[in-house]
Amino acid sequence: MATSYAPQAGIRPVSLSIPTTALWLAGTTILALLAYYFIGVDQGAVSIFGSDMHVHEFVHDARHFLGFPCH
Repeated sequence: MATSYAPQAGIRPVSLSIPTTALWLAGTTILALLAYYFIGVDQGAVSIFGSDMHVHEFVHDARHFLGFPCH
């Protein structure tokens, strides 16, 4: 015999408070800005790591894929 499973009717949406939502928004914004800096801006002369090019070389292909010039 086959058993059929009916979908649950008691599913409610997730409700978040305003402070929780603001915390998630701030965290996401900080992570996005860090990603943007490391992929799009960090390039030796303005690098926060000085003349170390390890970060630039690590994200080099992503820079070209996303359209950032680096040469």
